[in-house]
Amino acid sequence: MNTEALEIIKLIAGFLPYIAIIVALSVGGSLLHTWLKIKNGYPLSNSWGMPMHPKSDRESAERIALLTTENAQLRAEIGSVKDRLQTIERIVTDQPSKLTRDIEQLQ
Repeated sequence: MNTEALEIIKLIAGFLPYIAIIVALSVGGSLLHTWLKIKNGYPLSNSWGMPMHPKSDRESAERIALLTTENAQLRAEIGSVKDRLQTIERIVTDQPSKLTRDIEQLQ
């Protein structure tokens, strides 16, 4: 082998760790992206970039029904929490004498 070929091999060997790091970061980023999509409920994409939806309409209907009932339950819970928070805010901001008077009226 001539010296020119050895220099090219040394040059390629010098860049090899950087290439490996770039490939590892790319694969890791792709895995992280897919995991985040799955975790947050976004549809996965096929090799052409088109979203992959559930195979049947029944699956979609069941998922929509479950999400709708969960949404209604959470809205009701938030409403009750808001009411309780308003009561607590009123108690905290009222004057102590007025609070004592209201408590005595309740007894």
